[in-house]
Amino acid sequence: MMGLSLNHLYRVLGISKQAFHQRMNRQVLQQSYHHQLLFLVYQIRADHPTMGARDMYYLLKAEFIGRDAFEDFCKGHGLVSERAVNYRKTTDSRGVIRFDNLTVSLMLTNINQLWVSDLTYFELSGRFYYLTFILDAYSRLILGYSVSKRLFTEQTTLIALNMAARCRKGVDLTGTILHSDGGGQYYDKEFLKQTQRLGLVNSMCEYPWENGKAERINGVIKNNYLRHRSIESFSGLVKEVDRSVQLYNEKKPHKALNRVSPLTFEKNYIEHGKTSEGEKSTTENENSNQRENNSPLGCGENILQIKYHSGK
Repeated sequence: MMGLSLNHLYRVLGISKQAFHQRMNRQVLQQSYHHQLLFLVYQIRADHPTMGARDMYYLLKAEFIGRDAFEDFCKGHGLVSERAVNYRKTTDSRGVIRFDNLTVSLMLTNINQLWVSDLTYFELSGRFYYLTFILDAYSRLILGYSVSKRLFTEQTTLIALNMAARCRKGVDLTGTILHSDGGGQYYDKEFLKQTQRLGLVNSMCEYPWENGKAERINGVIKNNYLRHRSIESFSGLVKEVDRSVQLYNEKKPHKALNRVSPLTFEKNYIEHGKTSEGEKSTTENENSNQRENNSPLGCGENILQIKYHSGK
């Protein structure tokens, strides 16, 4: 009956079923692009409180929205002036996939319990490029990342996710939570196919500040490393991000990790089955759940391959 009613509707509208669904898919895709854009505009507005919407448009170079439409988009979200940003406004999310925030009250106790991810921008010679990181929330190790010229999923989050999967090659990731903001790259069909294949459980925050660890790693890489480099081109940026991630993972001490680097922390965790007493005292109040696996850790070509005991 429903099929007959819909077919009648298609005839009344003078449109084929295929054309109707193509149009609906385009609308959903457009909504996902708008969600991608919204979180980036929040970041730009925080960094550049007085930057006009038109300047933001030319810096972002978002191919999927025109200049005037972008300005209207910013107006609709209170992002065109110095007045306080209304972070509670969101785009029309009809047809957009949303996931519950699974990190609320979550206690971290193990590697591969919670991965966090965020997408940010880096300004270079008057143009914005896009950085995506995936971080193990327990060890603070950067598992995957990408540097891209465009905002599309296959150039941002999907690349970072595939790298993270290679980093944990051989590990059963079933039940690992992947927490992100509400940007469209995190519910793109291809991205969700990959998270499902890996056994990851998707989680999303509603507001940018609900993804603190991911936002912090953005700031660390951009402000502690990249801004101190002489970067003149996109290829130079890629090279420096590679270098920065390696230095961060292998050398940067963390107070929460008893002043050792993320890679050293994971090695200690793996070799001893858990953290040392000193490390455990600073971190055990942040995780929960347990699972074991003897598997290789290989995070990019610059990270050592080691065997570890992964608990969930």
